[in-house]
Amino acid sequence: MSLSRHSDTIVAPITAVGGAVAVVRVSGLTAWSVGAAVFSPWPSPVEPHRAVYGRYSHGDDGLALPFAPGRSYTGEESVELSVHGSLASVQALASACIEAGARTAEPGEFTLRAFMNGRMDLTQAEGVRDSVEARTDAQLRQANLLRDGALRDQVRAVREEVVGVLAAVEASTDFSEEVGELDRANALHVCSTVRADLLRLLDAASAARVIREGVSVAIVGLPNAGKSSLLNAVLGSDRAIVTEYPGTTRDTVEECVSLGGLLVRLIDTAGLRPTDDPVESFGVERSRFALENADVVWYVYDASVGWTPADEEAWRTIERPAIGVANKSDLASGDHGIEVSATLGTGIPVLTDVTMGVIGTNEQGALINARHAPLLQEVLCAIDRAAVTLSQPVPDDLAAVDLQAAVRALGEVTGETTPPDIIERIFREFCIGK
Repeated sequence: MSLSRHSDTIVAPITAVGGAVAVVRVSGLTAWSVGAAVFSPWPSPVEPHRAVYGRYSHGDDGLALPFAPGRSYTGEESVELSVHGSLASVQALASACIEAGARTAEPGEFTLRAFMNGRMDLTQAEGVRDSVEARTDAQLRQANLLRDGALRDQVRAVREEVVGVLAAVEASTDFSEEVGELDRANALHVCSTVRADLLRLLDAASAARVIREGVSVAIVGLPNAGKSSLLNAVLGSDRAIVTEYPGTTRDTVEECVSLGGLLVRLIDTAGLRPTDDPVESFGVERSRFALENADVVWYVYDASVGWTPADEEAWRTIERPAIGVANKSDLASGDHGIEVSATLGTGIPVLTDVTMGVIGTNEQGALINARHAPLLQEVLCAIDRAAVTLSQPVPDDLAAVDLQAAVRALGEVTGETTPPDIIERIFREFCIGK
């Protein structure tokens, strides 16, 4: 995506094609002219934010909703055109707009223009992307917080504190006779406050990763314990093959599901047991790999058989956070872990609650993503270096370099100082129409 093309008038559907109604957005200097070319009767004079009914040049009918510059999603002159949602109608309308002078919007270009026109900062733009891609309630809540500027406000508050210290350092260096010496005690106090704020943000990085990327849960146990039945019960569908014969599952079976508002990747595995069957042996090795790399392990055993020495031996080898699951509790009570009946579907809500407790996700403040974290860590290191300098009997201005580095990195988080190539890469990850 070329940032130099932001003056073009662009067009793209901003809703999924194939529904009852679709919306096509036109944005740019000649958006209203394009609208007038494809929609009749075009209002004259145009009344922004007032929808009008009419007919399109390709034969469909619908609504046109114009937006004035500074009051649209992109901050530009725009019009949103509603038509019936068939692929044929949407394509015909988009083609008509292109013939009238627009070009097809690139992925993320509407939001890029909103960013460039000051309608949102970079973290809010990332929130737009996360809203579109959200698969769970927790992901959507965090995306909404980003779009509302929660991270922007925290980062800007930290940046103002650092800028204040930097200004005091530079003033004491350049205008010492007028402003006097630097109040080092106050500067160090501000550095300490900023450090605490940064640590709070960075401490939430793990929770943010869990919300965005989800967690993996390996379902392990001896053959015929009901692991596949449990997977199917949690999913509410027959994803894995279930038979009365041990060793049915020869490979890992993975499915994603929303549990407790979080994205969870469930991994059904082959039964843990010695075997001479080369195919089953390969499956058991995959089971052990899943066991070693999962965020949480559900160790499933047959409650009707009871907790056996083989279960105990397998349980002792688990080095990940693990939850015992007594399956087939409709046949007998289990004395190790949570009682569940995959057949009846009982006990699964309790298992979900306990799993969420083991994961320990706290959504509070979990806003930063993989781009933000190293930048905030860079700020933290720069602040620490500046504090060390201000604690020593050296000239004040030696701290300025690190304070400037901190200000620059904070600006990269929100977009003020982000290099153009990074901005382009971020918006390339968007879908067309956003």
